[in-house]
Amino acid sequence: MIEILKARLRLGRQTVAWPDGPARFPERFRGRPVLDPARCTAGCAACLEACATAAVTAPGTPEMALDLGRCLFCGACAEACSEGALTFTRDFRLATRTREELVVAGDEAKLARALDARMRALFGRSLRLRQVSAGGCNGCEAELNATGNIQFDLSRFGVQFVASPRHADGLVVTGPVTENMLTALRKTYEATPAPKLVIAVGACAISGGPFAGSPVVNDGVAGAIPGVPVDLFIPGCPPHPITIGDGLLRLLGRVTHEDLRVATTGVVGAAES
Repeated sequence: MIEILKARLRLGRQTVAWPDGPARFPERFRGRPVLDPARCTAGCAACLEACATAAVTAPGTPEMALDLGRCLFCGACAEACSEGALTFTRDFRLATRTREELVVAGDEAKLARALDARMRALFGRSLRLRQVSAGGCNGCEAELNATGNIQFDLSRFGVQFVASPRHADGLVVTGPVTENMLTALRKTYEATPAPKLVIAVGACAISGGPFAGSPVVNDGVAGAIPGVPVDLFIPGCPPHPITIGDGLLRLLGRVTHEDLRVATTGVVGAAES
């Protein structure tokens, strides 16, 4: 027992204060990008040339933008830009309700909007999700698993993953949806009772990521089950568990604050009122 207590003291507090308090991110964490095309050198397209997924569009022009649905957050574009026209912040809030909102420009943060009142009444206090790994590399899947561990513990908000689509309120899809997983994804969607949510997690599930255009993938959820609306897009490669949690809780109307405080120590959280 004494050894157990020693180990407990050595480990210290493992839980995070977010969303009621700040969270600490590692030094290498890359969040929402900020674009300043006024810093671009005429004719320079170094950021686009360095990007593996062509996520940067119109570099060097006032219309310069970055598609978070394609971005792998590798940082190669920022490293290639000697003028600092493209940088990454520590803003972990990346999820949006529409695909179009993932295309960002300037310094504007686009936050996921909440479901309507009827859907929040159904899912706001208890949300059960079935996860489908449709050809993922296990990166996004590992981060989804982490949302349930003692550090992040999304179950305290009533969000849990279940083993059967019959018991689920919606699907969480990862991976570019390979041909081998196409039928399984469609059957899982059909087996989930209505009304249901569809959530795409990671660049692969949103756009195909680095596999976009391959003949053996369907470029994500929208390509695999056309006509089915995606209720939430959570970009990243993979997204951080707090990015996943922020998107889900904003969808459910459980997190609404818009201001963010970033300390020099790397601690990030809601701005103090």
